Amino acid sequence: MRLRDSALGETGAAAIHRDLTERGDEPPSISTIGRILARCGALDGRKRTRRPPPPQGWYLPDVATKLVELDQFDAVVGLVIRGGIDVEVLNGVSLHGGLIASWPQSSVTTDSTLLRIVEHWREFGLPAYAQFDNDTRFQGAHQFKDSLGRVVRLCHSLGVVPVFAPPREPGLQNAIESFNGRWQAKVWRRWEHADLAELQARSIAYVAASRKRHVSRIEAAPARTPFPVEWVSKKRFPLLTKVIFIRRSDEQGRVRLLGHLFPVDPNRPHRLVKAEVFYDQQRIDFRALRRATPQSQPLLAQIPYSPRSLN
Repeated sequence: MRLRDSALGETGAAAIHRDLTERGDEPPSISTIGRILARCGALDGRKRTRRPPPPQGWYLPDVATKLVELDQFDAVVGLVIRGGIDVEVLNGVSLHGGLIASWPQSSVTTDSTLLRIVEHWREFGLPAYAQFDNDTRFQGAHQFKDSLGRVVRLCHSLGVVPVFAPPREPGLQNAIESFNGRWQAKVWRRWEHADLAELQARSIAYVAASRKRHVSRIEAAPARTPFPVEWVSKKRFPLLTKVIFIRRSDEQGRVRLLGHLFPVDPNRPHRLVKAEVFYDQQRIDFRALRRATPQSQPLLAQIPYSPRSLN
């Protein structure tokens, strides 16, 4: 009571320890005083509630429940072999199986990305989803409204749903970013490479060893769909089904997407939103996302959407 009514009004373990010391006593440690207060129920502070993290792929219900697989792809740029040899790397990893792929090359372009993804899926089968960041090599040119590139159209031609992670948002790209760091530690920085061919050989050896080590996890992952035998490569495929964008709303609850600003929900500013763009039905469904309750994704808005060209 005396400490509570003092000018400072401090009554915690540190305050009790300080008061007893000033009075000439030899008090127990601050942590011991704190434990005594806790046992007596004298603490009024609230303990932080720690919630378990959401499941992998929590924003896609069938991925979160491990019914289907998702592949993530990303490019590592800015690497230089001594002598001025520029290197860029296209990396891929499956979310549940941990099936990795890596293609070091002089430059990651849209053409090389298409070639490598088809090569990978021919060998291992198709996932239900393929996730990318918003790099123009994956999404397409940003300066044109309603524009989506050839990687998206390739996915549609094979029945794979493209997913684009939100810009500058941590968490959703953890699997591929973790593999990017692992590849750089175990391949790029581990040796001094004489040329690109030597780097490619070491990367191939690392990928093969990793797949062998994690074969049980790869085999236990959700089944992948066989690559269609009748599929034929084209210069430009039509947009057939849907594309998913994970975005964060602005201060007015609007979502910027495909060069447009869509009014979604003024009561949900600065919140994660899943936008499902249905090209076959010409509409966009906007759904609320919360990591604490990932299974609940209520519909916020359904907006007609007729892009200038579907082909």
